[in-house]
Amino acid sequence: MKVAIQNGLLLIQQSQLQQWIKGNVTNCPRSMFIFDEMDKMHPGLIDCIKPYLEYYENLDGVSYRQAIFIFLSNAGGEQITQVALDFWKAGRDREEIKLQHLEPALSLSVFNNKKSGLWHSSLIDRSLVDFFVPFLPLECRHVLLCGMAEMSAKGLKPNQDVVNQMARELVYFPKSEKIFSVNGCKTIGGKLDYYT
Repeated sequence: MKVAIQNGLLLIQQSQLQQWIKGNVTNCPRSMFIFDEMDKMHPGLIDCIKPYLEYYENLDGVSYRQAIFIFLSNAGGEQITQVALDFWKAGRDREEIKLQHLEPALSLSVFNNKKSGLWHSSLIDRSLVDFFVPFLPLECRHVLLCGMAEMSAKGLKPNQDVVNQMARELVYFPKSEKIFSVNGCKTIGGKLDYYT
């Protein structure tokens, strides 16, 4: 009984998602859709998006050719961090990392992970994802730049001492090297309020 209810709910969610996408694109052909935490999404829900990404000229009288779909996922984060750490250990800058360095690790970890919503997804099987844009972990120097930019954005005069103090108190990983910020720049605004 539980499986039937879950399948029924999935069908309702799929239908609602498809209607929502169709309605938005009908009103604005250049609609942008951002799906966060794709790695946690049910594969059946992911696959209901497939028709809008296929190579059809139109679907039920609506063209989706100008719509943009962005899928965000934490899947592969550990592998991205490992590549960045390997570069650091080899004395190479993070900025030297290219997509070709990350693709093998990403494909194995994201697409072959049974716990990922992208596992055996038709979006992947049918090569409907055009670009993968990995986000690299931030080093302390990047956090400092974020801090200075955040101070400017808040209308404050950038103060290196304040930003340095804030950055020193953030959490970094791995434990032994403390190279990468756990939170990146997303918490900088709130942290700076404490120091200014």
